[in-house]
Amino acid sequence: MSSRRQFLAGSAAALGLTALTVPSARAATAHSASPDTAASGGRAPNLVVVLADDLGYGDLGSYGQKLITTPRIDRLAAEGLRFTDAYALAAVCAPSRASLLTGLHTGHSAVRANPDGAQGSLHDGDTTFGEVLRSRGYRTAVIGKWGFGPEQGEQASHPNARGFEEFYGYIDHEHAHQYYPQYLWHNGVKETIPENAGGAKGRYAPDLIEQHALDFIDAHAAEPFALFLTPNVPHAPSDIPDRSAYAARTWSQENKGHAAQISYFDALVGRVADRLHARGLAEDTVLLVTSDNGPHEEGGVDPDLFDANGPLRGYKRNLYEGGVRVPLIAWAPGRIAAGVSDRPTPLTDVLPTLAELAGAPAPADIDGLSVAPLLGGGPDAARHPYLYWYRDERGVTSRANAQDKGRGSRLAEAVRKGDWKAVRFAPVRDRTLPDSQWQVELYDLASDLGEQHDVASLNPAVVADLVALMRASWQDSYPRRPYGLSATAPAYAAPGVPFTVTATLGNASARPWSDVLLTLDVPAGWTVRPTGPAGGGEIAAGAVLGASWQVTAPATAPPGTSWSLSPTATARSAGGPLAFTTTARIPTLPAPPSADAYLSDLSWVSAANGWGPVERDSSNGRKEAGDGTPIAFAGTTYAKGLGVHAPSEIVYHLGARGGRFTALVGIDDFSTRQSALGATKASVRGDGKVLFSTGKLTGASGPVEVDVDVRGVRLLQLVVEDANGNSAFDHTSWARARVTVL
Repeated sequence: MSSRRQFLAGSAAALGLTALTVPSARAATAHSASPDTAASGGRAPNLVVVLADDLGYGDLGSYGQKLITTPRIDRLAAEGLRFTDAYALAAVCAPSRASLLTGLHTGHSAVRANPDGAQGSLHDGDTTFGEVLRSRGYRTAVIGKWGFGPEQGEQASHPNARGFEEFYGYIDHEHAHQYYPQYLWHNGVKETIPENAGGAKGRYAPDLIEQHALDFIDAHAAEPFALFLTPNVPHAPSDIPDRSAYAARTWSQENKGHAAQISYFDALVGRVADRLHARGLAEDTVLLVTSDNGPHEEGGVDPDLFDANGPLRGYKRNLYEGGVRVPLIAWAPGRIAAGVSDRPTPLTDVLPTLAELAGAPAPADIDGLSVAPLLGGGPDAARHPYLYWYRDERGVTSRANAQDKGRGSRLAEAVRKGDWKAVRFAPVRDRTLPDSQWQVELYDLASDLGEQHDVASLNPAVVADLVALMRASWQDSYPRRPYGLSATAPAYAAPGVPFTVTATLGNASARPWSDVLLTLDVPAGWTVRPTGPAGGGEIAAGAVLGASWQVTAPATAPPGTSWSLSPTATARSAGGPLAFTTTARIPTLPAPPSADAYLSDLSWVSAANGWGPVERDSSNGRKEAGDGTPIAFAGTTYAKGLGVHAPSEIVYHLGARGGRFTALVGIDDFSTRQSALGATKASVRGDGKVLFSTGKLTGASGPVEVDVDVRGVRLLQLVVEDANGNSAFDHTSWARARVTVL
């Protein structure tokens, strides 16, 4: 199993995990994390962040809106702290949301553009505020639009793997554009919505999202919780069941729907506040309301009708103020005094702010700064020396492109330093071009909030300074210090055979942690013993601490079963006790073959880069001839084959029962028709030892006969590698892949 960090989501049943109750030997009693007090004293608050989708700076009454009614949010703005200079981290949603979650601006974050094909992913090193808050015992949820990683459960970019115990909503970015979807995800499972089957409009997804959010508050009213509520309104299309509030207007249906979506968002936020009051939690909760970027003009919506960007220039996709400056309201009765702040506040500040409020140690290698002191009525929080934005957006809309003077699909960057704002455009999609080839504009926001007067030619020194900051802000990759707990374990467990599990705790914060202890829980009947120290001391800021255990599955462990081993780390930080939990999921090997069989009829131990029958986990290839993608050489189609794409490895458990392995291997007719460029080499390995290897395989060379003695082999590995430094068109097939049994 590859290394990964995954916080357990909800109950074991919610993730399909086997409940584990038998612990390892422990060197000491572990601290339990409890956010009863924050570092500043008093009860640490519940935390709710509500993120609208494409809500413009001028779309709320409290920010100047005249045509659309938003009374509930306007009241929160009057009772709380309203930010006039808050900023999304990008002009489109995916990079903006990734930066909000991780506290990194778009020159550093893992996701820097909206999807163009496969959507961007968060990975093990991309620490979110959910992971930080879980370390202090918060119950965490993201409900609504996620928008990262493959659309499947049990993967590193899934919300459950990124610190959120509870997830309900959309994984996929494009799926979130559907207001009447046929399914939504609940943790790692697709839940169908029967009322929307066949294109029906029976259940409005934002209603379901709202209900799950309120249910989460109810379920955790007695314990600290953090809710990231991300409804997909008012993103296009302007689809909503009820437009009656604007029926008398002479607007288009699209504009009526858009206005109704904004009022819907307002009512949703109001119902969250009402539920907090009803549960007696309003005084113990900090509620933030904001948006991921400026207003959209899609699906027939006219943002100018509503003055959706207020006094600002630009829309969604622009790096001018209208594309990135957003509403931000912080509300907590008795905690946050009513007022207005003009502090330039990027949403990178959400992570460190929530962390400080919770008494949790934030990673030190982020770009955000905490505004918790400002929320508490103290002096203005530390200010950023400058703010940075990057844009790599291929989608173009007419108004945004006009604001960019026809440069809407070009790479662009922007920096704000004090009241100076610079925006620059590359002539082609290459950010490594010399600075002299970029077009740079400069605006003085103090006298020109609408960015109408480019004063770059009058201030060359300022331009040079801000361009240098743009260059310094970008890194092709941004390695992170390890934060939290990660685990490594083998890809499988053989009953009765010892193996090693290693856990590593990383302290990426700015201060040391003390009383560190690492332990391991294993399934009932398994044996475990530490192979070295498991803590007891201090872990310095920026350092890591590891522990390992020798684990053995009982000889009676059933084959082909997935087991969960749970390392846990406890420590104490300046804000209080911490606890981290991760999961190493290890299968016991499938049963070896008891009779001669095609490999596509056997369960595999692992399959990397397989296609056709191999990738079909639900059927596992156990169908009659013709299952999966047909595999053919020289016009002859072979049944029961295995298709792969270099580099690939498929592993089977023979359990020393095999006699011979036979097959044809080569680049198949399908790939040859696509291109003659494919070139691979294949090998058969037994327990890691090469038993057979081909020379270079091409479509022209045809397949190679394989006939290998596999007596005594426990694990059979079929490996295909690229042979010409170009993995395109390297589809390769193992036809007639068959093993005989002694």
